[in-house]
Amino acid sequence: SGINAEYGSSGINAEYGYTEIAANISTMCINPATQRPYPVSLVEQAMKDAHISVKPNKSAKQQALEVIKVLKETIQIDRVKMKIKISMTMGDAKKCKDQIKALFTSIISEDNDGQFELLGLSEPGHYKQLSELVGKHSRGKGTCEVIGVEETAESAVFNS
Repeated sequence: SGINAEYGSSGINAEYGYTEIAANISTMCINPATQRPYPVSLVEQAMKDAHISVKPNKSAKQQALEVIKVLKETIQIDRVKMKIKISMTMGDAKKCKDQIKALFTSIISEDNDGQFELLGLSEPGHYKQLSELVGKHSRGKGTCEVIGVEETAESAVFNS
């Protein structure tokens, strides 16, 4: 009969929600093999294949974060890493430098000349932890700031 019972009478809203979630995932993630974002249509297909249903009481962004975890089981997908800069005194850094570095997937630059400065890429989920470590060990004097996202093969997607 061609009618998808899963969507019932709210078909239009469910379809819209699906596209919105897929669009969120497309901007938040990359295919690690190509270092490029997945097209929305491909994310939608992967969501359908994984039998994901839209929850009307949750925001598209919240759902996107949950859906990413499910999609990791079927497709190669990674969150785009955040570029984070950390700055604190050397004395403060001694206590937490190793913990901080462990939360970075890669380090772009590190400066230990008088002031501890670290620039690197980290999973978006680690920002809060990094910020708390810096705040706690520097008694609020150090800084932990997001200065962008990693350069992907299609950075233009984020700058358009």
